[in-house]
Amino acid sequence: MGRRGSDDDNLVVAARRGESWALTAVWQRYSPAVVGYLRGKGVAEPEDVASEVFLQVFAKIRKFRGDEPGLRTFVFSVAHARYVDGVRRAARRGVDAEFDPAAHGGSADSAESAVLDDLATKRVEALIEALAPDQRDVLLLRIVADLSLEQTADVLGKSVGAVKSLQHRGLAALRPIIGQAVSP
Repeated sequence: MGRRGSDDDNLVVAARRGESWALTAVWQRYSPAVVGYLRGKGVAEPEDVASEVFLQVFAKIRKFRGDEPGLRTFVFSVAHARYVDGVRRAARRGVDAEFDPAAHGGSADSAESAVLDDLATKRVEALIEALAPDQRDVLLLRIVADLSLEQTADVLGKSVGAVKSLQHRGLAALRPIIGQAVSP
């Protein structure tokens, strides 16, 4: 390994003893790569997390056994663990979002409007449930999915004539129900 290997071994031994020059050298050697790794993983404040990584590395380095490549592995194991901890913490806590006034319309639906929308949705669902299953399928495909008669026939495996008939009977079945809802 030559001269570099001996220097690396001395660095690892001195770092394990807690010598300040060695800890500084470990920081200088690995911190740029740790920050780059964390930035690549999408960490919002990679420099701050890197500082936490090295605090943890320095707290545990006395127990470290190995050479310089092992030290590099140890540092990046700690960095990865801190990244995973941050992801888990964010998942539990949720992501903080800043208020953007430009994206906010400045108004919200009234409670009355929200209730009426909910009632309308429930009413439509009740109307659709009142239809025979084949009629429901045809009307949903024709009205909601906006399919043509031919496309609806292909989807359902029926003839165009059968689709027309089901659509006609479905609408006929809805007329009296809708008429009752609208009548005074």
